Amino acid sequence: MSLFVSRLLFRGELVLWSSLLLLCACAPVDRWQVFDASNTGSELPAAPAVIDSRPELPKPILPATIDDVDVPQQLSLEQAVLLALHNNRDLRVRQFEPVISGTFEKIERGRFDPELFAEMEYFKEESSETSRSTGEQFGVLAKENTELAGIRQYLPTGTALEAFVEHQRNNSNRAPEQQEARLGLTVTQSLLRGFGPTVNLASVRRAELDSLASADELRGFTESLLAETEIAYWRYVLAGREIEIFEESLDVARKQLEEVEVRIEVGILPDIEAAAARTERALTEQALINARSLLEERRLRLLWLISPDPSAGFDRPFIADSELMIGAEPITDLEKRLLLAEKSRADLSEARRRLQQNRLETVVTRNGVLPRLELFIALGKTGYAESFSKAFRELDGNTYDYSVGLRLSHYLGNRSAEARRLAASAQRSQASEAVINLSHLIQLDVRLAVNEVERTRQQIAASRATRTFQEQTLAAERERFDVGASTALEVALAQRDLLKSRIVEIESIVNFRTALIELYLAEGSLLARRGISLAETL
Repeated sequence: MSLFVSRLLFRGELVLWSSLLLLCACAPVDRWQVFDASNTGSELPAAPAVIDSRPELPKPILPATIDDVDVPQQLSLEQAVLLALHNNRDLRVRQFEPVISGTFEKIERGRFDPELFAEMEYFKEESSETSRSTGEQFGVLAKENTELAGIRQYLPTGTALEAFVEHQRNNSNRAPEQQEARLGLTVTQSLLRGFGPTVNLASVRRAELDSLASADELRGFTESLLAETEIAYWRYVLAGREIEIFEESLDVARKQLEEVEVRIEVGILPDIEAAAARTERALTEQALINARSLLEERRLRLLWLISPDPSAGFDRPFIADSELMIGAEPITDLEKRLLLAEKSRADLSEARRRLQQNRLETVVTRNGVLPRLELFIALGKTGYAESFSKAFRELDGNTYDYSVGLRLSHYLGNRSAEARRLAASAQRSQASEAVINLSHLIQLDVRLAVNEVERTRQQIAASRATRTFQEQTLAAERERFDVGASTALEVALAQRDLLKSRIVEIESIVNFRTALIELYLAEGSLLARRGISLAETL
């Protein structure tokens, strides 16, 4: 009765463990939730959530190109941005990084995929033996065929499962043929080192964080490219406006020189008065030459950012037609912008993910210090018969086997594991300090950017007032010159001051636009403010 009960219990265990193995094989590791790094016993505060839980790649943008024609084409700021996002070679290269990083997460999860295995072996032996009873020698011819197939899987719990079916056929000239069928199940569970999903899924989580950090890095580069493109566009606009101002000033200088020469001819002014007018014209011509060269330089820099192949289109002419004037409102929400930067800055998000990776490393290395202790259970059912089919039918017989045991191993001193644990702990502390330092630097960046925005905003009104006063001063000097109370030199100086004030006024507007772009970049909101979305990597 007791033998019958033990057989029944054994068969029940075999069925139970076999069902468990099949269930695990049908449940990929992707369904296992990767542990939360905040559950590692860390005393560090949790990082604030990022706006987007998974940063994304730029969506494909419809091609927008500048036709290679001689007629200058209109180019707006929005078109320049779209061209840069679609054509910039550096961005195209960097877009592959999150895709490549995303594959490593799948590679790490693949460690837990079920594995089918099979073996086949043929053994033949021909030998000579001596009978112990008669002392007579006789020849022995033996053949053996073995086939084995099964499935194995390593689970995030630290459990290794293996189920197999085996067939063996023995044939000898000294014994009747015998065939053996066997079903087996082996379970090995780590009890110390390698125990639990926290440790075993750490590599998966690290790969996932690396993929997210790579996407953060791409997002930061995209924002920098967008800011660089916008700034290059407005500097190109500024160079064009400066040329217009210099050309107008040159026309005025030429007319002033002609008027002085006429008055010299009629004897109203002495010859010396022409020197100042000629000097002013020459200086304006020099400034115009430099302005045209600067315009060409900025055109080439802008083309480099927005053209798919700048070397084939450096001669493409275009005209920037976006409105330069902008409403300049004071910044009154500094605290909100500081909070936005804490949540939105791509480099800070990347640094926090790197810190989480270091936290995972401390978990793994701390676990690596423990001894390796494993519990193993092996269950088997064997059937013996003289034919293949009967051998499998005999699996319901009375033959079975099982074994249970513990396996322990540990390095004395364990200096290598201790050193890795210490290094991981130091790197984690270093990364934590780096995140704090970066957070403070970002706050400084935002405050400096806000200060620059406010400075340039005030400069717009101040430079406009200065230009107005310089116009009045020039008009007064001309009136005095007309009545003989002033000289051509004083008129030229007033004209030069007006030229400078007009340039400064345009520069103040461009500087304000640039300061706003730098502020949006500092707070990590430039992409969102420009309505640019990002698509998933995988």
